[in-house]
Amino acid sequence: MDSNITSNCCVFSTSILDEVLPPILILEFVFGLLGNGLALWMFIFHMDSWKPNSVYLAHLTVADTIILFCLPFRADYYRRRKDWIYGDVMCRILMFFLAANRAAGIFFLTAVAVDRYLRVVHPRSRISRLGLGYATLVSCCLWAAIVAMTVYLLIFSHIHEYEDRQQCESFNICLDFKGDNIWHDTLYLLQFFLPTIIILFCTGGITYQLKTKTVDTGGRIRRAVYLVLTVSLVFIICFLPSTVSRMAVVVLKTQHNECSYFKATNLAFYTSVCLTYFNSVLNPVLYYLSSPACSRTLWKFWNKLFGRTSEGEVERRPPPFTVSGRV
Repeated sequence: MDSNITSNCCVFSTSILDEVLPPILILEFVFGLLGNGLALWMFIFHMDSWKPNSVYLAHLTVADTIILFCLPFRADYYRRRKDWIYGDVMCRILMFFLAANRAAGIFFLTAVAVDRYLRVVHPRSRISRLGLGYATLVSCCLWAAIVAMTVYLLIFSHIHEYEDRQQCESFNICLDFKGDNIWHDTLYLLQFFLPTIIILFCTGGITYQLKTKTVDTGGRIRRAVYLVLTVSLVFIICFLPSTVSRMAVVVLKTQHNECSYFKATNLAFYTSVCLTYFNSVLNPVLYYLSSPACSRTLWKFWNKLFGRTSEGEVERRPPPFTVSGRV
């Protein structure tokens, strides 16, 4: 792994990433597009009744779909040994889409967990009984906050010259402490830790409700626990590794000012960032687990695909969770 300094930023050439990441990114694109395409189809054409939770999941699907269409560009970038050929404007747009839709994935997953918590632990509260208008307003506010937090990526250039190539990176390790670099790292870390605290709180509250409630009618609280635990698992798998490696970069920047010290952490970060895109592959599984409409439609599609017409068998399958206001 070679390194160089460009405009006080460390620029690395990592051949192993150029070989390993393109096929991984393409696989994530293909499987993610299949899952999210099916999810969009079900939300648009087969969602019988919309509830607040389904609104959040629909927005999550849109965010995942947008980020998936960025992956072929990243795969091509690594295939060319980190040489960006599409110009500065496209680089800024790509970095903005990747950051904004990563944040959207985290925020709407958190909204799902909070919605389950309110409906299980505080079912009689006014906020837990608000309908689609409230969920739509929350979603619009989340998107507005996301754009406000990431729009700076459209303002600054992310092109770094290295040998005869142009690298397009928003996470290059810059040894100075400029405001945009500090904000970029701070935002990346806060996007993980704050939602994680909220999700753990929701999980604890729902679990406590399950243990203290004498009768869990229809297993509704248990299903809510499983749903929030699934959200927590997605967080851990997809976002924890890159967060830890980025924290290591931040700590090292306070102790060293030579690029050679950052080679291992740089490699670890860009490898683990691929797991954040894997979130878009796992989320359709969450839709299936949380929605009876999704599970029924998927089983019907599966049966039609293989020539099975036993509708009664499909309908009798008990959906494990629900996207609707009923847990």
